[in-house]
Amino acid sequence: MKRIPLIIVACFFFMALQAQRKPVATVQLLTQLEENMRNYANDIVNAPEAAERAVADSFFTRALVQALKVPYSFSYPFDSLQTISRLYAPDSSFRIITWQIMKDFTYYRQKGAIQFHTQNGSLQLIPLYDNSAFTDNPVDSVRTNEQWIGAVYYNIIQKTFNNKNYYTLLGYDENDARSTKKWIEVLSFDAKNRPLFGGRYFTYTNSAIKPAQPAYRFCLEFKKEANAKLNYDPDLDMISFAHLISENGEPGVKHTLVPYGSYEGFKWLNGKWVHVPLVQEVDPRTK
Repeated sequence: MKRIPLIIVACFFFMALQAQRKPVATVQLLTQLEENMRNYANDIVNAPEAAERAVADSFFTRALVQALKVPYSFSYPFDSLQTISRLYAPDSSFRIITWQIMKDFTYYRQKGAIQFHTQNGSLQLIPLYDNSAFTDNPVDSVRTNEQWIGAVYYNIIQKTFNNKNYYTLLGYDENDARSTKKWIEVLSFDAKNRPLFGGRYFTYTNSAIKPAQPAYRFCLEFKKEANAKLNYDPDLDMISFAHLISENGEPGVKHTLVPYGSYEGFKWLNGKWVHVPLVQEVDPRTK
């Protein structure tokens, strides 16, 4: 039996040692960068003056991009950035990072980016540009990352149809002083892996409370203090949301809408979210 030359053994040992050290060094660097970003992330939301929030947002954005450029940053969670949403797709093909900045109580703007998983650990990042302030009808069309309808996402649901993946994003937008919006946005990718937001994925009957059909994304807008629920229920495999009524009998006036106490929802069927008029929610105490 031939002996393996000692120099080859040494090379393999060195490569293995480097492979072990690299993740540790990467984590240490990202931990340090995260620590530097934490105050900026907090000040985006909590600084008392608009100018301070804007400066914090600018510094945070640049610091975030620098951190994401660190090889294999995709798997680093940035858990201490509590004011920043970081959602991984269920198949781990990408994550979407979003946050919002308030100019004053009448104006909010969302920021974000999609980071893709890459085999070699390099950065593949697509920025998202909030176009909400420049459209009169935010549900009117499929949009690219440059015409994104901004939201801070808190859940992501992966579904398939005809062997294609669809990622449904649930998000919120503080909107203005009188109302809050919650969004259901279906994200897909084209042949060049470019993000497409929205499409004809919602089946429901028109009403004063829901966006007029055809709606390329779904919006639930309601009174600021109302805190209307909209989320995915894994036990029911449905998106359920609060049934809203107007406090003064004007359902078309969104800032008068409050939860009624019952729920409706959407069920994924044949590539669409089909409306379910009444949803019987599962009591968590019975799980």
